[in-house]
Amino acid sequence: MTDRKDDSSAPKTWSGRFNEPVSELVKRYTASVFFDRRLALHDIRGSLAHARMLARQGIIAPADLAAIESGMATIRGEIERGEFAWSLDDEDVHLNIEKRLTALVGDAGKRLHTGRSRNDQVATDIRLWLRDTIDAIDALLRDYQRNLLDLAEAHAATPMPGFTHLQVAQPVTFGHHLLAYFEMARRDRARLADCRKRVNQLPLGAAALAGTSYPIDREFVARELGFDGVCENSLDAVSDRDFAIEFTAACALIMTHASRLSEELILWMSPRVGFIDLADRFCTGSSIMPQKKNPDVPELARGKTGRVNGHLVALLTLMKAQPLAYNKDNQEDKEPLFDTADTVADTLRIFADLVTGIRVKPEAMAAALRQGYATATDLADYLVKKGLPFRDAHEAVARAVRAAEARGCDLADFSVAELRRFSPLIEEDVKSVLTVAGSLAARAHIGGTAPAQVQAAIARARQTL
Repeated sequence: MTDRKDDSSAPKTWSGRFNEPVSELVKRYTASVFFDRRLALHDIRGSLAHARMLARQGIIAPADLAAIESGMATIRGEIERGEFAWSLDDEDVHLNIEKRLTALVGDAGKRLHTGRSRNDQVATDIRLWLRDTIDAIDALLRDYQRNLLDLAEAHAATPMPGFTHLQVAQPVTFGHHLLAYFEMARRDRARLADCRKRVNQLPLGAAALAGTSYPIDREFVARELGFDGVCENSLDAVSDRDFAIEFTAACALIMTHASRLSEELILWMSPRVGFIDLADRFCTGSSIMPQKKNPDVPELARGKTGRVNGHLVALLTLMKAQPLAYNKDNQEDKEPLFDTADTVADTLRIFADLVTGIRVKPEAMAAALRQGYATATDLADYLVKKGLPFRDAHEAVARAVRAAEARGCDLADFSVAELRRFSPLIEEDVKSVLTVAGSLAARAHIGGTAPAQVQAAIARARQTL
């Protein structure tokens, strides 16, 4: 896109009020056109709905509406082809489009701004853009979920250690572990859907802050633009940025979940753990160590989480001391909002692909299960079912684990006679309890890690998609 320099003699939007022009430094400091021009097509869409309403209400003539629609079609084409000349002198996306429209269609372009302000105009543009952005991110989350399900289904019965405190706790399946991230993404999508309801309210018609004296029809504009309703208070309509903060908070949680998975992928890929390998397209090497294969994508996603968290804090700080109604501070809402959306979309797009590039190493997972007495809880449960109070069962198994550590063996390596030293209730049937397969199969309830339950959970999850 090119930049244009307006004729210095051209009238400015507020030139009649001032005795001297704005300095070049102030122009650059206050201009937003460098980043808010991504709202251009939404600005055109909102303006066309506003113009149709003005004509419908008899506020502008049908000929003016026809001219505005024709001019906007030309401008849309210029923007889409990258031919639109953006001007710093016109400050923002709204004035750039309005000035171009006026150049194309004359007075009809000047009449477009009747009954509105840039305050309610920009609030409308952001909501239109954000609504589309939420829909796009939701689709990316759905793709990511679908690939998680595919990998989980392939490993619904692949045992691995479940951890607490990064210590081996109990056996789970890798498919069950992946379904935890599916649930996180399910909540992410629900939060976005809930946020979208509050985004999808029309501020246009609030004008600068008090509404307008023209006989406008806000409900008509809301229907034209697909909004669920109108913002009820004109002061709140132009100054509210809760929706931007709420969206960024939802995105911070999306990134937090991506960061948690990233951390696990990084740990699992380490040769010291070796549970998985990542496809080469998600990794890089070292400039000095030829053997290295570094998990750069998960590491960078982990780092970008802090970036999105920072945007959330920035927006909260931006709003915390603003009196009603609109203030220039709110110009600072767009860059963190835009970057948040871009960062989350890029992360989800690459993570959906990354999941398909995970190669699981079941033998390493099985070996890790043999190191941490993962079936100790199963032995305690076995004793409880034989009639021993749980606390006594817990103590008996703790002594058995201590003895196994001293011998350097697993609980399953003890004979039944040796195990009876810790409790006379132990019988021959204990051997099936101490196997990983037996431990997994015992968790046969909704939400449990039994392979059959994992498969059932995957089937239910696919229905939600």
